Amino acid sequence: MPIIRTPSSAAVPSLLSGLPEHLSADLFKSATPVKLNADATLFLAGDAGDGCYRVEDGLLKVTMMSRSGSERILAFLGPGAIVGELSIIDGLPRSASVVAVRAAALSFLSRAAFEDFAAKHPEVYKSLVTLIATRLRETDAVIAAGSFLPLRGRVACTLLELAQDFGQDVGSGRIVIRQKIGQSDLAAMAGIARENVSRILNDWKRRKLVSRLSGYYCLENKAKLQLEAEL
Repeated sequence: MPIIRTPSSAAVPSLLSGLPEHLSADLFKSATPVKLNADATLFLAGDAGDGCYRVEDGLLKVTMMSRSGSERILAFLGPGAIVGELSIIDGLPRSASVVAVRAAALSFLSRAAFEDFAAKHPEVYKSLVTLIATRLRETDAVIAAGSFLPLRGRVACTLLELAQDFGQDVGSGRIVIRQKIGQSDLAAMAGIARENVSRILNDWKRRKLVSRLSGYYCLENKAKLQLEAEL
């Protein structure tokens, strides 16, 4: 049975970060350095899309807000990730908001610079088509997760994705997620109430599937969490 994954972390493919290495390096060769303090906003949903950013250091949070004020965390992005790339392709406003979780160093690429680069390297569009297809498949998985997975499965998916992107194997099959993520963050990533996340995590701690070490979540039994994430 397939494991359904939600887009809860940096595993969500960026259209430009998946380019061949030589294209990506050339693309950002003349990018403008940008510094962002912790808790500072990079851009808000609806802002003009004038370019994209590559994360060189630090951690960003990508979010969307409902009309009622509820937050949904779409991803945490660390070094190497690219954010805001859709706007340089279609020229439309930002579809989500981005905030620095901790101080970040970024490289800014304007839409005009991207268009000049693509004119000289048309092969970039072939890579983009492949990456767009990957993103569409991810969207299918998101719809399936929201429609069919129980709450436990959605929390399991979130922890597994975080472990994939930020996990460190510390031996005996234990994986520590080297980012301090709170229950409210996990709830916003899984799209469920914090009270439900708390109840599920407490149950998993009793069953020794998950533990908490110095503020970091640790997967004690990845295989059983993967079973929880199965459709």
